[in-house]
Amino acid sequence: MAIVKWDPWGLSPRWGFRFPSFWDEEDWFDASEGLTLYETDNDVVVEAAVPGVPADKIDVSVESGVITIKAEHKEEEEKKKKKKVVYKGSHQAKFFYQSNLPAPVQANQAKAEVADGMITVTIPKAEEAKPKKIAVKAKGK
Repeated sequence: MAIVKWDPWGLSPRWGFRFPSFWDEEDWFDASEGLTLYETDNDVVVEAAVPGVPADKIDVSVESGVITIKAEHKEEEEKKKKKKVVYKGSHQAKFFYQSNLPAPVQANQAKAEVADGMITVTIPKAEEAKPKKIAVKAKGK
């Protein structure tokens, strides 16, 4: 997040220059970015971006109608030349997503797969949450 100057009355645009505002979209981090959640008739599906994180470094849990996805991966690379460090680089990726589920689910039957930097979690809905078809009859027949 960028350091911004405080302008409580929004006066700077009137003077012909503008300090960054606390409300600029690019200065705020949205924890839901990279997360997609949708329903089908039988399942709740959650997709989240986890680029560069292998499947064994991702934790998914469902508890009390809330799904939590945590992913963390750290890589270090070091190139040595005659016992002197010439290059040392590291890459660290951390992701945390949490959302309420839109319907009761059967968490013990959930399935999760990672492909192309996206994790897809498919959780079957509980029977009481699935749509029911109701037969309609004409009155008096």
